[in-house]
Amino acid sequence: MDELYTAEAVEGIAHESVSQGQKLFIWQKPRVLDGPSRGTILFVHGSSMASQPTFDLQVEGKPYASVMNWFASRGFDTWCFDCRGYGRSYKGDDVLATISDGADDALAAAEYIADQGAEGSLLVYGISSGALRAALFSQRNPDRVARVALDAMVWTGKGSPTLEQRRTKLDQWRGTTRRPQNAEFMWSIFNRDHPGTVHDDFAQPFIDQVLELDDSMPNGTYIDMCANLPLVDPAKLAMPVAIMRGEYDGIASMEDLLDFFALLPNADKEFAVMPGISHASFAQKNFMIAYQILHAFYTRPKQLYRAGDH
Repeated sequence: MDELYTAEAVEGIAHESVSQGQKLFIWQKPRVLDGPSRGTILFVHGSSMASQPTFDLQVEGKPYASVMNWFASRGFDTWCFDCRGYGRSYKGDDVLATISDGADDALAAAEYIADQGAEGSLLVYGISSGALRAALFSQRNPDRVARVALDAMVWTGKGSPTLEQRRTKLDQWRGTTRRPQNAEFMWSIFNRDHPGTVHDDFAQPFIDQVLELDDSMPNGTYIDMCANLPLVDPAKLAMPVAIMRGEYDGIASMEDLLDFFALLPNADKEFAVMPGISHASFAQKNFMIAYQILHAFYTRPKQLYRAGDH
């Protein structure tokens, strides 16, 4: 098999902390290579699934289906967490799980990771509404973030067919704290933009592992993305930023993201279009393209020259 697909099945470690006084589940997969860490990655999940199915997908005989396994096998310390309202974190009816709530949860996870001895600022990745959570966390806490990658993000919502359709149910989202979750909806995530892009071996395990943790999801991110955008100011993201967009993604329009990209102040930035990918990058047939973009961004050499140097 291609060396790119090589990954060990790394044993995970469960942790528990608190965010805003409520339980926060945190999951770690430490690096397996000897020597110093290549960096500490914090993965931030999206609206309709908890963190482990997204970032530590278990597929028999395919440890590389877990992006955490893949990066841990390459010397990175990897972490993810369930935002409150999801998975193994607090799921009371008082938690709407807004984007701002998720940014608070990311800060609580970052503080816990630092308390466990992680050195330096974090390498952050967020997908879909998790990209908004990751971006808002980075905007609020720039000293904690070395680099942030934003995948399938939306800024203003301009030109997003998925959000246009979702807005027709805005009153429904506002009327309840949570919405039901089932296999039919999960399949719709894979099929709504461009059927055929999802990895045949990853789709059903992903759905099964999502539904094992949750039979409903909080509505906060749906409300935010339909009614409250923009939530992030690109001019306040001073760290290096990567924008990752699937070729067929129905959430994030190219125009909206290019406008966001143009306002990012750090010259160390990139806009990567992922061919043959729809919305759920790590569950796609072309998932390795997403891994490689992220790996290259996280291992970029330090600048030797900056404007003003003599």
